[in-house]
Formats: sequence, structure tokens, C-alpha cells
Amino acid sequence: MPEADLVFTRGPVHTGDAARTRATSLAVTGERITAVGHDEVRELIGPGTEVVDLTGKLLLPGFQDAHIHAVFGGTELAVCDLTGTVGVADYLERIRAYADANPGQAWITGSGWSMESFEGGLPTRQLLDSVVPDRPVYLTNRDHHGAWANTRALELAGLTRDTPDPADGRIEREPDGTPGGTLQEGATGLVARLIPPSTAADRLDGLLRAQRLLHSLGITGWQDALLGEFNGQPDPSDAYLAAARSGALTARVTGALWWDRDRGAEQIPELVERRAGLSQGRFRAGSVKIMQDGIAENFTAAMTSPYLDGCGCATANSGLSFVDPAALRGYVTELDALGFQVHFHALGDRAVREALDAVEAALAANGRRGTRHHLAHLQVVHPDDLDRFARLGAIANIQPLWAAHEPQMDELTIPFLGPERAAWQYPFGALQRAGATLAAGSDWPVSSPDPLAGVHVAVNRREPGAADGRVFLPEQRLDLASALAAYTAGTAHVNGHDDAGTLTAGHLADLVVLDRDLFTAPAEEIADARVLRTYVGGRLVHAAD
Repeated sequence: MPEADLVFTRGPVHTGDAARTRATSLAVTGERITAVGHDEVRELIGPGTEVVDLTGKLLLPGFQDAHIHAVFGGTELAVCDLTGTVGVADYLERIRAYADANPGQAWITGSGWSMESFEGGLPTRQLLDSVVPDRPVYLTNRDHHGAWANTRALELAGLTRDTPDPADGRIEREPDGTPGGTLQEGATGLVARLIPPSTAADRLDGLLRAQRLLHSLGITGWQDALLGEFNGQPDPSDAYLAAARSGALTARVTGALWWDRDRGAEQIPELVERRAGLSQGRFRAGSVKIMQDGIAENFTAAMTSPYLDGCGCATANSGLSFVDPAALRGYVTELDALGFQVHFHALGDRAVREALDAVEAALAANGRRGTRHHLAHLQVVHPDDLDRFARLGAIANIQPLWAAHEPQMDELTIPFLGPERAAWQYPFGALQRAGATLAAGSDWPVSSPDPLAGVHVAVNRREPGAADGRVFLPEQRLDLASALAAYTAGTAHVNGHDDAGTLTAGHLADLVVLDRDLFTAPAEEIADARVLRTYVGGRLVHAAD
């Protein structure tokens, strides 16, 4: 046999196949795996072969992310970053320092504040006025479903006590009706539309900055969950095309084209045209993103029963369905017939049911077409709907980092869901037991893109380094192999890469080397592991210092 270009020896090699087999050696020739086994693989080593000694390390399939906003995340790294703290004083210090360091910027923008930092999750315009009174400030929160604006920004947008709430959002107000500084969901666009848009060069820089970070975390591919203009954010598609044409895009990327929820089926021919124009190198856009509801913390996630108030009594609010459920069934049926995958944002149990109903309608009309529709987030899933995922072939796209006790969960979510519904949250174990295919993602920049942190929470149902011993719904934990499969084989399946996700001869050599064997380390230390090397198609794209 001809010599291999690259051979990993002295294992362990976790293949991630259905049998969960382990090997000790793996060979790569060109961009594909040519052998997986033991000592016999060493026969492929020749004078020109690079040999990687895995002693004490673990070789895995490369991670993929099923729901991420890579260009947005990469560009946000270059603006006012409020992540990594929950202290209001820290936020204000960072904002003031950023404004002082950028005196020529007409707008101060950034992201990363947490709702838990403010009473009721609502920061005020006056807080921002205290550090930047003379320029507009607009800062999205960490989940990007809300924004914090100062008085100058609200004035420039023309928002007053007489401004009505948009149909898909809410302006939080002071007692006399004056906008208070927090904007929810579609209301964010009332201010965001005024922000000077990023340039094509900014977006390309953001993508390449993000790609470096994601490769350093062992990520070899992803699905970008929003390609299109949204709430004043420019379409990042041009960055992907430019990087793919130049060869700078080393990751494998599937793009989800944004479904404009203010329009209907008339936009479908435009999506077909965009799909045809967005296929270049390792980038393609065969998915359509439909955002069916909001989030639980601001009471816009669509629920089958009303939210509770602070006293535990039912309110009149059951959240928002952004797309009419009956119309949704028709849209998804037509998209499915055209070969589109549909990527749903479905967070509340009513939104989950509405999305599953749409998939069921498409299945009844079109039969099984292999379009691999998936529902992302799945915070609250009604028990009656768990077995529908496997029956309909709908993939459960989970964001494991959110399935843990934290102030946002304990203070802003559980009290307003009530005990029964709170116990239906992030049911990873139940979905797996019901036969659902699991894929995993991060929703970065909403939360960390680190797959190992996500695997840690999926297995432990606790945040890495959590100070207390509380486990969030322990019956929903996944075993380590299943959690890794969600980030590898499951996500490769969602992204249409049937020749990736497991370490199998003939598959793409998308690989990651960790600094330890996770299967012999304590589960509490999963997040402590570090990526040493990342390969895409046999090419080294990241090596740790």
C-alpha cells in the first residue's frame, strides 16, 4: 500500500461509530482517512509520513456546531465586549473605557450584558447616560433578543411614550410610558436600523477572526443560523463567499437563509435564487431559518399555557408565535418540496409543537425527502411531543450550555414557568430515550462556542466550575459518548456531511486532538480539557502553543 501523509499512533482513538469502537492508530492520505486500527496501520508510515504520537492524548472526529452566528460573533469581538462579568459597575466601566478609546465613533455598540444583572432583567437608559451622555449607545444582551439603549439613541430613533410596540416585540417603559432603555425582540430594530452598517471588509475580518477561534476549539464546521438582514444587522453572506473564493474559508459551512417573518410564501423564489448563488468551495446555503418564537426570560417564547407572574398566578401572556402556525405548515411544505432544510428557532413548548406540526405536514405532502429539518433550542418540550421527533425525522438541535442552574434560569425563568413546566426544560435524555437524533450547537455569541464546555454541561447538568452541588434535572443527563456524538456525527448529519463526524476509512479527515482521554478522566473535569490540534481535510488548521 502507498505510504500515508499523516499517521496518528499509540492511541486512544475514539471513532464515534455506532459501535463506539476504540482504535490506537489512524492514517490520512490527502484529505481522507485511509485506515483506522492498531499496529497494522503503522505499515503505512514511510519516509514522507508525518507521525503524531497520541500517548496520553485523545483523537476524536472534528467538532461541528449546528447553530452559531460566526460572523456576528467575530465582529462583536472587535467592539464593546461585556461578556465575562455580571457586575453593573463592570459594564459601565467597560463602556466608558471603550467610548474614551474610540472618540471618533458616532455610535457606541457592543454586546454581552446579562439580564440577571438588573432588577427584572431591565437595564435603564439613565445608567448608560451616566457614562456616555452625548453619543448614542446600543448594546445587545448576551442572548441577542434584547438591547440596552441610552437616551440619545432613543431620541434619534424617535421613540416616545406614544410610539406603539411593534407586533413582534416590546419597548420596556417607565411609569409614564417613556421608553426606559430596554428593547425586546423586534423592538430592537427601531434603534438598530440607525447604526452605521458594517462594511464588507469588517464582515470578512469578523469571519476570519471567528474561524481562528473556532478552529482553536476543535471546530471544523458549522451551520450559520442567520444569513440575511435582521434588525439592522447586515447580511454576512458576502463574507462567506469572499472567504470561500479566496480559499481563506478552511471550515465547512452550511448557511441558513433568514425567513422574513413579515412576509410570506412570495419570498420563496428569492430563497431559491440565493441558494443557487451561495455555493462556493466549502460554503453552501441549503437551509432556511424560521424563528418561530422568542425567549422565556422576556416572556416571548411561545408556550401552551400562560406565564406566571411574580406571585405565581397565571397571566394573560403565553408568548409570541412570530409566524402564523397554519401558514407555517404551508411554507415548510413548499420549502421541503424544493429540497430546503428548515432550521427552526423553537424555544417554548407551543413553538416546538407548531414546528413539529409543520414538519408533519411536509412529510404527509411530500414523503421523506432527506431534508433533515431541525429544531434548535428546545428549552421547553411538552412530554406529548417527545416521541414525535423520531417519528417525523426531526432532529433535536440542542444548546447544552443552557441546561444548568444559573441566576438567569433560577431568577428569571423557573418562577415564571411553574414547577411542572420548569421540569420539561432541555430534555436531552428524554429525547434520546425517545429515539431522537441529537445535534449540538452553541448559539455563539449568545454563549461560549467551546464544545467541551457544552459536553461538560450535557454530561453533568452543571456549569463548569459551579460553586454549589445542584444538578439541573439530572435525569436529562447524557453519557459522554452520546454528548460527543451530538457535537460530531449528529451535527455532521444536520449539516449534510455524511462523510464526516466519525473516524471511518474513506471519511474526511476532520480531526481534533485533545490533551487527555476524556473517557478516563472524571466527568467533573471535562471542561478542563484543551484542544492541541485541529485538522480539516487532513490539513492542520490549529496547533496549540
